[in-house]
Amino acid sequence: MPLQLYDTMAREKRPFAPADPKRVTMYVCGPTVYNHVHIGNARPVVVFDVLFRLLRHLYGPSAVIYARNITDVDDKINAKAMEEGVDISVITERFTGYYQEQMAALGALSPTFQPRATDHIADMLAQITALVDKGAAYAAEDHVLFDTQAFKDYGELSGRPLDDMIAGARVEVAPYKRHPADFVLWKPSKPGEPVWDSAFGPGRPGWHIECSAMIEAKLGLPIDIHGGGIDLAFPHHENENAQGRCAHGLPTYAAYWLHNGFLDMAGEKMSKSLGNVISPHELLQKVPGEVLRWALLSAHYRQPLDWTESLIEQSRKALDRLYGVLQRADHIRAEGADDAVLDALLDDLNTPQAISHLFRHADDLDRAVREGADNAGEKKGALLTLAGVLGLLTAEPDEWFEGGADEGLKAAVEKLLETRKTARANKDFAAADAIRGELDALGVIVMDGPEGASWRMKD
Repeated sequence: MPLQLYDTMAREKRPFAPADPKRVTMYVCGPTVYNHVHIGNARPVVVFDVLFRLLRHLYGPSAVIYARNITDVDDKINAKAMEEGVDISVITERFTGYYQEQMAALGALSPTFQPRATDHIADMLAQITALVDKGAAYAAEDHVLFDTQAFKDYGELSGRPLDDMIAGARVEVAPYKRHPADFVLWKPSKPGEPVWDSAFGPGRPGWHIECSAMIEAKLGLPIDIHGGGIDLAFPHHENENAQGRCAHGLPTYAAYWLHNGFLDMAGEKMSKSLGNVISPHELLQKVPGEVLRWALLSAHYRQPLDWTESLIEQSRKALDRLYGVLQRADHIRAEGADDAVLDALLDDLNTPQAISHLFRHADDLDRAVREGADNAGEKKGALLTLAGVLGLLTAEPDEWFEGGADEGLKAAVEKLLETRKTARANKDFAAADAIRGELDALGVIVMDGPEGASWRMKD
């Protein structure tokens, strides 16, 4: 089955065909590093990490070039730096470090490139100059703006008339604009803000030009896939598409546009402005990153996902079940699996269906182990191949259940479990219950199964 992806521009699923199978390019908009990101910001990271893994599986690890940027010049960064009385680099370094740690804890592979906006100011100025030279941008009152009327296809990505897009959109209406939808490419810096020299006067870049310049510098244009949250489709991606095409006279900027849906909290979009956010920084102190990853993949990436405590609990139980199967199959050597195990992911990253297939493969493996079947290795290979592309089941089963227990605690738990096993065999259930109480006091959850008792640490 060939890979099918839903293209926002085409408004339909299309077979994926890269311009060059030996160099598949993907760009995803990254964070603005002025604070901890919230778990909704992690959804595109995890979603596009699955796509990155899938593309590497299909085309080879060295053939896929993935860039995810760091926005390290922005009004919110400036405000945070002024509030703390430090240089913006202090803020951006701090929160970039937190971001990298948290995304790694969620199982995200490092992209090929992680360009920072401040390293590409010259590239931004070169693209702005090209736009001015082609008549697609103009200078006005120390600003340089993109002329949306110069691009006949403006609005093709969001699919709405220009007047509709302006209404309620995040566009600044200023008297020096030729049209209300025109957007800033370069603007003067305010006192205390970072500033760069340019032919257009000292200042700093607008938001949209940053991504276009980094894409061109790291991947070249056009690219195969551009991804991000659905909230970026307009105005950010619409503007990227317009300026990128106009700067170079391109018929296509990105061959496929992919957008993930919102993460909701009690039915409302999770956002800092609404104050209904929770961060991976907080969650990872209580919950393993793989549980959060499972939760983020539990709904189709294009659909909204309601973030709840019960979702986290269900995700933990699901992983416990699968790791339990792997623990019982620890003596089985996995064999290679046919790519048919990936069919759900090849159908526009259908992760809920892929998760249901994980359970089916786990049940098949468990049955094969119990029956001593010759194909147990094949069943284990199918489970681990699909899990590997999802970025799941990456821990050793014993380590998963034992969590952060040290060697002394592990030895104590195993001794108590053995004593409990003897008590139960002797039908001394009072003693067995007392031992279970001791284990509970140690922060240990006992899981009784047909193969005996296993255990894990409480969250």
